[in-house]
Amino acid sequence: MRETALKYLVCPQCKKNLILDTYRVKQGRIEEGALFCHPCAKQYPIKNFIPRFVPSKNYAESFGYQWKKMGHLQYDSVSGQPISKERFFKTTGWNTELFNEVILEAGCGGGRFTEVALQTKAFIVSFDYSNAVEVNYEFNGHHDNLLIVQADIYQMPFPPNSFDKVFCLGVLQHLPDVEKGFFSLTKMVKPQGHLAIDVYKKSLLRQLFYTKYHLRHFTKRMDKERLFHLIEKWVNFWWNKVGWISKYVPYGRYIVKNFFFIADYRGALPLEDDVLRQWAILDTFDMFSPMYDQPQTIKTVKRWFEEGGFEAIEVFYGYNGIIGRGKKK
Repeated sequence: MRETALKYLVCPQCKKNLILDTYRVKQGRIEEGALFCHPCAKQYPIKNFIPRFVPSKNYAESFGYQWKKMGHLQYDSVSGQPISKERFFKTTGWNTELFNEVILEAGCGGGRFTEVALQTKAFIVSFDYSNAVEVNYEFNGHHDNLLIVQADIYQMPFPPNSFDKVFCLGVLQHLPDVEKGFFSLTKMVKPQGHLAIDVYKKSLLRQLFYTKYHLRHFTKRMDKERLFHLIEKWVNFWWNKVGWISKYVPYGRYIVKNFFFIADYRGALPLEDDVLRQWAILDTFDMFSPMYDQPQTIKTVKRWFEEGGFEAIEVFYGYNGIIGRGKKK
């Protein structure tokens, strides 16, 4: 982080300003050091250029593992396709140029949407609970309009009501308390500011017949490295054998996902076959490894926005399940 980024940070407990304490600078950025809160007498480390406000071991450990393993894969600059860009702007409904605005990204993972948000020329504050922030920094940390933080969505180290825009994509369903996470986000949005989220959609049929939810009782407790290697072998074994189902059978991708347990995007994404296979490994791991997977209904998401004090509310089915967005009163 740069010293000038300190103005975007506060103590996550008392919300008072933090002071830099004993730090080392490398190429204009603070590489190692500490942030100190006098009222709480608490100290938070800065490691590898990233302020850290959470323990290194936590429930999001699987996400840190998967993004450190294959963190580059879903970047548009790597795939050569605007997949993340299209999802970002279709979900948020925001303009492509957002000069002089400050945007909070909650749950950045490896940074695929950070890369897109940076292109708006806004200042981006991006955080994640897992150590996937290190992957984000590796790819995006050179940008001057970016601050990357490892933090907890329930105790964010940012001043309340301070962001012009807040977005949270592919994250909420993986929280222990989804509703609490949503209302934590609302506290960060300025009056007249905007919030955009997406979350898995909930239905009784999906819960009963989607085999992922039955297998997850076992897989979410497995050692993450072992699970990843099992999934990698599984996908590689079946990949060519089930390809014709994905391509030619009606609802073939859903058949492959539900009966062969492979997140297959053949015919849905314009990528080379080997890249699609790697995406399948990554997203299949994403299906089975998280500690929490809690879909929601449109009715619930709409209620959240209303109770959070938003207007111009839009809640609808989208790319990742349910999209919700609104403007804070």
